[in-house]
Amino acid sequence: MPIKLENVGIAVRDLEATIAFFTDLGLTVLGRDTVSGEWTDTAVGLDGNHAKIAMLQTPDGNGRLELFEYIHPDAIETDPTLPNEIGMHRVAFSVDDIDEALRIAASHGCHPLRGVATYEDVYKLTYLRGPSGILVMLAEELIKK
Repeated sequence: MPIKLENVGIAVRDLEATIAFFTDLGLTVLGRDTVSGEWTDTAVGLDGNHAKIAMLQTPDGNGRLELFEYIHPDAIETDPTLPNEIGMHRVAFSVDDIDEALRIAASHGCHPLRGVATYEDVYKLTYLRGPSGILVMLAEELIKK
């Protein structure tokens, strides 16, 4: 059975701020909508499900993020995920210039958890906290193909 990744869905506190963060990093908005009704209740498993959503895509066309801000039921605030917790972990992006990506992230108040590391002279990479506490990994390939 063929399978492909469709998108990664992330519930956010502020849809507009999160869209601004990811579009500044280079993703584009494919579409926006407000969804509700029986089909969303069934698909998501929440009665009265009502959310604002946006679909974003990476410039290469291979990666998509679906961001959603709940209108109903109320969003539940949780502690931000730690790098060693079981479950949904992070979203990772390859970037051409990690310093530029970090400058953009900083303009949104987002900074590395600790710093930028170099992995075996192959990648420079870092984790940072994006909007709504999302863990974002940025990686710059050092050996260009």
